[in-house]
Amino acid sequence: MWLARGRHVGTAARDVLGHTLRQHKDAGVVDDFQELPEADGAGRRVFEARWRVAGEVTVRARLTLARPSAGSQEWTLVAEAEAHWDPAWPSPAGKFWPDDPDVTWDRDTATGLRLRGINFLPDEDKAVRRRLRDAGRAGWNIHVVVHEAMTPDHRGRVPLARQLPPGLSHRVVEHRAAPQQFRLVNWALEEFGVQVPRGGAVILPGRPAAPGDHDFTVRTVFLDGSVPTELIAAVTRFAALERPLPDGAEEALAALREDWRLLTVQEELARQRQLVAMYAEALEAMTKSRDLYREAAERANEALAAYREAAGALPPAPRPASPLRALTRKLERLRGGSGATRRAPDPAVPAPDTAVPVTDMPVPATDTSVPATDASAPVTDTPVEVPDASAPVTDTPVEVPDASAPVTDTSAPVTDTSVPVPDASAPVTDTSAPATDTPLPATDTPAPGAERPGAPRPSPRPREE
Repeated sequence: MWLARGRHVGTAARDVLGHTLRQHKDAGVVDDFQELPEADGAGRRVFEARWRVAGEVTVRARLTLARPSAGSQEWTLVAEAEAHWDPAWPSPAGKFWPDDPDVTWDRDTATGLRLRGINFLPDEDKAVRRRLRDAGRAGWNIHVVVHEAMTPDHRGRVPLARQLPPGLSHRVVEHRAAPQQFRLVNWALEEFGVQVPRGGAVILPGRPAAPGDHDFTVRTVFLDGSVPTELIAAVTRFAALERPLPDGAEEALAALREDWRLLTVQEELARQRQLVAMYAEALEAMTKSRDLYREAAERANEALAAYREAAGALPPAPRPASPLRALTRKLERLRGGSGATRRAPDPAVPAPDTAVPVTDMPVPATDTSVPATDASAPVTDTPVEVPDASAPVTDTPVEVPDASAPVTDTSAPVTDTSVPVPDASAPVTDTSAPATDTPLPATDTPAPGAERPGAPRPSPRPREE
């Protein structure tokens, strides 16, 4: 399998591909090619080509050309052979693109640098670090950093791509560092964990990196026109590593294997035979399933008929009593018994009176003495007004009657009017008793403190105003 991705500068990539493939077919470089019609409406173009290497080994390749963007078009090329890929075989990119340095189809997608030339590092520190960072994170192509121990002549300006095997010439990006950039380059490569020797070279690990600890550092690279054998061997070993596929490679490989359209007559015949065999297997499986289903249905019908015959010969079984019916009867009996024992109240028996009787609270004793009156006046029943217990008691002066008039005792005996205290649980009611007119009988008993007839009369006390 061979993978590569690049960018064509310009918008005429489709015309260049069609013209180059037509020339190669006429020259016998490729056996056949075709351009697939645009199907998804995304503006992509797909080219398929087939050729043979090493005698009878067939190689199939598929190139997908993206829609033009920012004055360029990105392309992805996937090739697969019937045998293990040999780096000595021709590059599949050379079958689709012309070998003309003026046609700029060989641009790296990560850095924008050329695949078939020498790319010198910029002078600024930040620019160097930015370029090497983009190169170290790339996964489609191989990036090699070469440091010049001294400025070479024209013999040391030969690109590495011309000295590599044909199968690797369009997959390697060469970076050249000047003699004074030795420390700068190693400072920029610290994040990848690799260092370039003075006058040597190093291969960047890329993303995704190959599993395991691999050292692809070359101590010395002679830039005198000789073939850098050690560097070529390191690049070849790096390309042969089993690494995870980069982003987008899995989809491109699946399209090559599952959606291949460029078939020969023999391949088309073999494909149709495979389809016929597949349909025959499916039909046979359906026929077996139908026979098994029919046999199972016949056995089920026989078993059902035997069951019906056996059920008709047996006497009818008694119908079991419903447990719900028995429960309903019990509930009805319970309902009837409870209705018979319940009696209505007798209207002749009066209902008990729960009202609390009103009780008379004790009335405080008050002074009911009245002034002495004329004995000749007829005795009348004078009602005694009970004063308010809450009013203050005042000292009322007693008027002394005439000594010639008979004195009558009008004092009434004080009686105990206390009543038993009612129950505290009964509600409190208004116990104030109304004042009644109670006649007091006239008696001849002189009141205490009254003067007797014939006794000397004391001088009257002055009345307080």
